[in-house]
Amino acid sequence: MSDTKYAHLIDLNDYPVEWWNKVITLGASIYAHPQRYVQACAGKIMATLFYEPSTRTQMSFQSAMIRLGGSIIGFDNPMSSSVSKGENLKDTTKVVSSYSDILIIRHPMAGSAKAAALTADCCVVNAGDGGHLHPTQTLTDMLTLHMEKGRLDNLTVGLCGDLLYGRTVHSLCKALSRYPNNRFVLISSPELRLPEYIRKLLKDSGCEYREEPSLDRAIGDLDVLYMTRIQRERFQSEAEYLAQKDIYRLTPEKMLRAKPDLAVLHPLPRVDEIAVPVDADPRALYFKQAHYGMYVRMALILRLLEATEQVPIVHGTENGTMCCVNPKCICAQEKYLPQRFFAQGDHTVCDFCEERALERAMP
Repeated sequence: MSDTKYAHLIDLNDYPVEWWNKVITLGASIYAHPQRYVQACAGKIMATLFYEPSTRTQMSFQSAMIRLGGSIIGFDNPMSSSVSKGENLKDTTKVVSSYSDILIIRHPMAGSAKAAALTADCCVVNAGDGGHLHPTQTLTDMLTLHMEKGRLDNLTVGLCGDLLYGRTVHSLCKALSRYPNNRFVLISSPELRLPEYIRKLLKDSGCEYREEPSLDRAIGDLDVLYMTRIQRERFQSEAEYLAQKDIYRLTPEKMLRAKPDLAVLHPLPRVDEIAVPVDADPRALYFKQAHYGMYVRMALILRLLEATEQVPIVHGTENGTMCCVNPKCICAQEKYLPQRFFAQGDHTVCDFCEERALERAMP
């Protein structure tokens, strides 16, 4: 099953690599010649529905649309909208999408953007769906590597910190696995290791990867170090969060062991996982990375609004014998959603959150 009504961006892997490269190339062109694009979206309206707090993603999208000559509506606090009265996701997005040309959504539940796209009346962009995916951050990361490293292949990429709940990590793994000869070093505690479905994707893509508990031992091998914060909001309890939050920290002393051309990235915000003195190191690119994010989102808006081809979102099939047991999946909150699943190797996974589904208990 597929939806071809609008050109959405839910998961980068819905599009071919050639499409990603066109967005990245356009982002680089806008960065070099911003004056050429100042009225490119005149008369267009972008709606931003942010069910979770955000600084960079929200403001970079807003700045992107303003710099393209368009207008903005939306909310950054669901409690200031009809969501506070119990309005479901479908009704909110259905109504707001009828007012706009492109809808940007961030939501704490995995699969929420895909759910919104089922009935929206404009193109939908996933600005982060819980701990699942964050495709526009991945485009930001790829533009940064394109501009600063000059390539998206033949890289040894270290991913450090919260690899379990880090949606930016999941999206980046899925994307860079599509380019030749990329290798991954997965630096985390056992409790925060990369989810099984992403590790399987790396294996199935033929990517070399290893799991490494020590940043000290790994850093000298890396071309790229992608740091992440330990996300308090993803943990079930304060005790679980506190047990993990200080395990990995990048310091100037650790940077002494790194390659002279290492690129240190971070999706931000940081807490204390990168010591402030590291900011002075020319290899620390995370503030540049945030700046590049505005340009790649300008490129993305243009590509989606000007799309002549409709790349479909592929959906699973309904299966009454299976159920998603992930409490952080959108289908656990929005009960009207179709229960759809697809095969992933030997497993059946949920269409929305991509976590393994189980057979329903029969009465």
